[in-house]
Amino acid sequence: RCDPEQFTFETTAELEDLTEVIGQARAVEAVRFGVGMRSEGYNLFALGPYGTGKHTAVAHFLKQKAAEEPAPPDWCYVHNFSQPHRPNALQLPAGQGNALGEDMRKFVEELFTVLPVAFGGEDYQSQKKAVEEEFKEKQESAFEELKREARERDIVLIPTPNGLAFAPLHKGEVISPDDFLKLPDEEQKRVETEVAALQEQLQKILYQLPQWKRESQARLKTLNQEVARFAATPLIEELRAKYAELPDVLTYLQSVQEDVVEHTERLLEMQEGQAQSSPGAPPAALMTRYQVNVVVSNSRDNGAPVIYEDHPTYQNLIGRVEHLAEMGVLTTDFTLIKPGVLHRANGGYVILDALKVLQQPYAWEGLKRALRSGEITIESLGQIFSLISTVSLTPQPIPLNVKIVLLGERLLYYLLCQFDPDFMELFKVAVDFEDEIERSDENYRLYARLIGTLARKEKLPHFDRRAVARVLEHSSRLAEDSEKLSTHMQQTADLLRESGYWARQAGRELVQAEDVQRAIDAATFRHGRIRERMQEAILRETVLIDTTGATVGQINGLSVIALGNATFGRPSRITARVRLGKGEVVDIERQVELGGPIHSKGVLILSSFLASRYAAERPLSLSASLVFEQSYSGVEGDSASSAELYALLSALAGAPIKQSLAVTGSVNQRGQVQAIGGVNEKIEGFFDICQARGLTGDQGVLIPQANVKHLMLRPDVVAASAAGQFHVYPVETIDQGIELLTGVPAGEPDEEGHYPAGTINYRVEARLVALAEKMREFEKERKES
Repeated sequence: RCDPEQFTFETTAELEDLTEVIGQARAVEAVRFGVGMRSEGYNLFALGPYGTGKHTAVAHFLKQKAAEEPAPPDWCYVHNFSQPHRPNALQLPAGQGNALGEDMRKFVEELFTVLPVAFGGEDYQSQKKAVEEEFKEKQESAFEELKREARERDIVLIPTPNGLAFAPLHKGEVISPDDFLKLPDEEQKRVETEVAALQEQLQKILYQLPQWKRESQARLKTLNQEVARFAATPLIEELRAKYAELPDVLTYLQSVQEDVVEHTERLLEMQEGQAQSSPGAPPAALMTRYQVNVVVSNSRDNGAPVIYEDHPTYQNLIGRVEHLAEMGVLTTDFTLIKPGVLHRANGGYVILDALKVLQQPYAWEGLKRALRSGEITIESLGQIFSLISTVSLTPQPIPLNVKIVLLGERLLYYLLCQFDPDFMELFKVAVDFEDEIERSDENYRLYARLIGTLARKEKLPHFDRRAVARVLEHSSRLAEDSEKLSTHMQQTADLLRESGYWARQAGRELVQAEDVQRAIDAATFRHGRIRERMQEAILRETVLIDTTGATVGQINGLSVIALGNATFGRPSRITARVRLGKGEVVDIERQVELGGPIHSKGVLILSSFLASRYAAERPLSLSASLVFEQSYSGVEGDSASSAELYALLSALAGAPIKQSLAVTGSVNQRGQVQAIGGVNEKIEGFFDICQARGLTGDQGVLIPQANVKHLMLRPDVVAASAAGQFHVYPVETIDQGIELLTGVPAGEPDEEGHYPAGTINYRVEARLVALAEKMREFEKERKES
């Protein structure tokens, strides 16, 4: 019991908020060490049962630490003009990523405004026209010279459907082919010779035309580049001045300027096409080409990021490249690169549920690869495993500087240590959370502050000190130890919320002890259907359990059943039978494969105790069988081994066992009764049956002496015990227990090792001696026959 009078407050409203973690000094120190260690591999694994507040405690500490640290840099992806499939990553000071993105958007808009003006000016048009006219004049001059020379030779250059051709003249007129054939042979040969010469000159001119065209286009391109450079340079210089201290940004701006100059014609074509579809707007392709994809943007005032990823898939951790469906084809570009949690938390802290990471395909391997390499490489699973061969983006890796905190059960941590060789190298700091803490005045005060903090946070009614005392008692019940308090804060918080609900239902402004008890009882009732059905089967004698009388070789054992949030005790009848045999104790549960290995171990231990105490110098000539009656499922654990031994001793001694008593506890080879788990539920399970049938004052439960400190029984059980209607007997040895169960002294051996007549041990030894004599007689008769 927790005495409420020891508290100096009346209600939790008087207490200040709790800012520390209760009873987790080891875990807090480990977190502090892990966060402070900046060497490679010092990531953290917070291990402990779910509900102990691992996430809350770790996140609270990390946020305090992160607030003192500088904000990490922003990261952006930009177009790689030399290798478009490998976008470049840019690092900028915190808060400047979005600024660069906005500046580049304005740059494109202004460039779209400036270029048409520059290329539409009179100066540019006159220079362009001069270059075009020069090419045209050179072409016309060459053909005019050829035509003049041909006329001097009485030949004319005429266009035909198949191109240019030469024809002879006669008196200034082109002669027909028939007339040409009528000319003298000497004249025909002369004309053919002249035409051949002219044709050769024409061919030379035609060969020169493409060269002149290329020279003209080159001059136009140079002119366009000069005009584009003249138009873009002021815009770029303005950005250079703004980002003068960022070399990577300056390199990128230089690449943008060179790309604008190099692809001026394409930009002009894009502008002309855009002008027809959406006048006044920059071309979409141009916007994409010079856009900045800000994948990580941090505020300068928020410190380092602390992020919990609830759905840690491979892509959510590492990032991804998305695609767009256009005309049945998937397309992508660097603007579709999406960050993962490692990007967003880079320079800070990531909290992950270890089990969720392991359940996601390839997420664990992807996380380890990033930690080992020290960089984030965005790759699709298809690329990693060569499942696809299509060309896709390969973004430049980003350096990784992050602390990973995994949350998980202890079993999961030790399994990873055993079976994953990389785990201990990457997660060197174990943050081990306590399941329970000492029941002390200091922890009482901390618990009370915790109750007040949660009440304020969730707007619950505050608790008076009697209610706080009842919560503390229930916390010890959760810890299954009267000297400890549970650190399973989730269950405690649920109890506080439910207590607040019942207080409001009763119209009270403060939560009282009655409200806490009502919340506990209501939760038990909500989850109690199966427990009640099992008790009903016993009360209706469908399942046979006696609570009165005495029977030889029959005892009530106790077990615990855990189903979801419901844990309750259930009595089971255990019987033993003995006969002449060869020293074998048969565990029927084991023979039919319903007994687990620990249960079988307990039966073998009691067999060893039996043989060593009563038949150390003679053959153990009995055959005994033990069984859990009406058991149709597996039996595991050794907590019934003492009950089985009592039943066996009863059967050997012929001493009836009181059925008003139930037994729990394991036994060792020396006959000492050892501690077991679930002692409260076991006692209460038998108490409920006895109470339903009527308490007589003779009923009770035998428990190991070592379990006394674990007793945190229900108030009704405590009240019945205080009134002498129900009893809890702690025992240290089998001899103590058999005396309580049979009412017959167990008997202590004298100096010669003989037990007093009439005692349980004397009767057992005598029975075993008699069985040995009978076995010897049977062996003698068998040999004689």
